[in-house]
Amino acid sequence: MTRRGRIISLAVLVLALVWPGRDTPAQVRPPNVIVIVADDMGYADIGVYGSKDIPTPNIDALAATGIRFTDAYVSGPYCSPTRAGLMTGRYQQRFGHEFNIGPLEMHRDAGLPPDEKTIANRLRSAGYRTALLGKWHLGTAARFHPMERGFDEFYGFLEGDHSYLHPTDPPDTDNNPILDGRTPVAAMSYLTDVLADRAVEFITREKSHPFFLYLAFSAPHVPMEATDKYLARLTHIPDERRRTYAAMVSAMDDGIGRTLSALRVANLDRNTLIFFFSDNGGPMVVAGDNGSSNAPLRGSKRQTWEGGIRVPFIISWNGRLKSGKTYSRPIIQLDILPTVLAAAGIRLDSPQTIDGVNLLPYLTGKALGRPHETLYWRLGGTMAIRKGDWKLVKMSDDGHMQDPAVLSDLSGAELYNLKDDVGETRNIAAVRPDKVKELAADWQRWNKDLQRPRWPSR
Repeated sequence: MTRRGRIISLAVLVLALVWPGRDTPAQVRPPNVIVIVADDMGYADIGVYGSKDIPTPNIDALAATGIRFTDAYVSGPYCSPTRAGLMTGRYQQRFGHEFNIGPLEMHRDAGLPPDEKTIANRLRSAGYRTALLGKWHLGTAARFHPMERGFDEFYGFLEGDHSYLHPTDPPDTDNNPILDGRTPVAAMSYLTDVLADRAVEFITREKSHPFFLYLAFSAPHVPMEATDKYLARLTHIPDERRRTYAAMVSAMDDGIGRTLSALRVANLDRNTLIFFFSDNGGPMVVAGDNGSSNAPLRGSKRQTWEGGIRVPFIISWNGRLKSGKTYSRPIIQLDILPTVLAAAGIRLDSPQTIDGVNLLPYLTGKALGRPHETLYWRLGGTMAIRKGDWKLVKMSDDGHMQDPAVLSDLSGAELYNLKDDVGETRNIAAVRPDKVKELAADWQRWNKDLQRPRWPSR
């Protein structure tokens, strides 16, 4: 080889290894990332988590190519706080994002603080194409818009829920429109199907560039709306509400299947890191029963018993992580940001505390032990802490609407050993006052570093 030829070959090699090169070979470029979030789905409503009446073949197939987590959590017992934690990798109470954002005048200026850097900000700065399809729920004011927070593209809605059949909510108004970017959409078909269509289109269009797709389905959150196509599959379910819920889950499962198929067609299925989880437990007790099941867990959305915060969670990276495995040590959705950045080779440089942990060493066996020895929750006047297998929790019917200052007193908190009692049926606080004291002290140390809520509960 001539000297000129050697120089050209060396230059090609360097270009293939240095990011952000937009035309690098798929095998050396950073992985694509897809984060799929279900909304208000019950813990027991996927086949691989025990569902007997709702077929979810595509989510089950995703678990078969990846890792299913039995003890996965979210940092918020309901929608907006969980999403704020997902976007930042930080306990959302650190920056006052404690309560949901509702369609109230007092919430019109509420949102994810602009000085909080999102996962989309970080990935776009590294050369990724970024898209959010679906639910935002992190502020409706212009400065909170997803395209101001690191997303190149947005198709979806800004508030907490939306009709599946009409582009505005309520219909025949200008309220809470489905937006394509910043432009209201005039017409649409079934929303879950539309989001999947857009996911397929985005993957197909951006297949030559590393991309980050946040596919935030609104299903199966209320309103309970399903089309005949999906209802016809679930005629074996006698309860009408459960049947509609199951049809909504089935539509989402179809959409996930089409998204995964688009990856295979684009030859990207072995270079895409995929996460799937629900933003909180199913709302079986409060906030409007949608027909979900959190069995065998106790509690519901808006509660800090396990049914409100433990969720289905799957990670798949075909060819990089072992397939068909189950992981039983506690993790949390805050871990997604540092895990993604590590996979993409992006340095996590932040002056702020990042509470999530890079899971890759634990999932590949390079790191032993637990990713988290202790996890924490606070929602108004409700709290919980899990340390090892021990959990201390304080709940009340209206706790999610209270000022968190009431938690200066944790008397009456319940103690459970989740290894022996995952359903939290046997409160052993009176038997182990030493453990109550230990966990209460740990939680209060964490709590003292948190901000007060930036806006009141809705």
